[in-house]
Amino acid sequence: MRPPTIRDVAERAGVSKSLVSLVLRGSGPVGTAKRDAVLAAVRELDYRPNAAARSLSERRTRTVGVLLDDLRNPWFVDLLDGLNAPLRTAGLRMLLADARLNRRAGHDLAEPFLDLGVDALVVVGTVPDAGALGDLARRMPVVVAGAREPRPVRVDVVAGDDEQGARLATEHLLGLGHRRVAHLAGHGAVGTLRRRGYETAMRAHGAEPLVEPGDLTEEGGYRGTVRLLGRPERPTAVFAANDMAAVGALSAAAELGLRVPRDLSVAGYDNTGTARLRHVWLTTVDTGPYEIGRRAARCLLDRFARPEAEGREQLAVPRLEIRGTTGPPPGPAALTG
Repeated sequence: MRPPTIRDVAERAGVSKSLVSLVLRGSGPVGTAKRDAVLAAVRELDYRPNAAARSLSERRTRTVGVLLDDLRNPWFVDLLDGLNAPLRTAGLRMLLADARLNRRAGHDLAEPFLDLGVDALVVVGTVPDAGALGDLARRMPVVVAGAREPRPVRVDVVAGDDEQGARLATEHLLGLGHRRVAHLAGHGAVGTLRRRGYETAMRAHGAEPLVEPGDLTEEGGYRGTVRLLGRPERPTAVFAANDMAAVGALSAAAELGLRVPRDLSVAGYDNTGTARLRHVWLTTVDTGPYEIGRRAARCLLDRFARPEAEGREQLAVPRLEIRGTTGPPPGPAALTG
């Protein structure tokens, strides 16, 4: 039995093939009654459009390339969920690539997407050099999600307010009575902004910043915390630039016989699924990754309609999630023990 065609759908709905095509593409003025008739015919016949034929006729692949900084980062899961929903509704599919692996292999980060002829590109958590990104933006719509590097012309950026979020976490620890609050720093523009927010809050409360360089990994957080806790006057609280580094800090504290939060408070950033695990229950900053993904998709769809428009920056408002890893500082005896 042959599969149903667009002609069969048109005959069942009592409309023209061109009107069926308009409904399936979600474009053009179509009356409610005729649209409902077409969709009902599609369901009854179990009709599935020929994606390859449609791509040839439209000269589009209806795919969006998504370049992830590191596929292992759990923060990306919610962002991709928010990004995918509006794109699917618009009839677009995502193709994912891991920038970390491409960098290791020495490949051009965007080359696989260009070879596949994607219609647009979303860069998540990493930004190729501004010149390369600007060149891409002249060929297709480009949106950056979750990064804060300088934005080339015609590139939209959707991210969290990293400086404000870092201030929220630091002020929470200071409000509990901590004065020796250390920061496990990150890298790139996001790391710089989170460090700035931390330092601003510390100085506003008359406390001296203590920054330990990090790489945003669990191992890096562990090693950085071991160094911090080996100081003669060890910190009573650690604010990590992301949740993965904060989990490393928790491991270091446990290995050194310190109880969290009685002996050491730990706060993270991103509110990933790991932070919400009951046996972790990490105090952290919620950056709204689902909302960032949703807004990034909306920017991309808008840019299809206005390809020459100036790039915009949208910042999601961060929110502090207070859980079980932060509390008042220990007494004097514990600090010197």
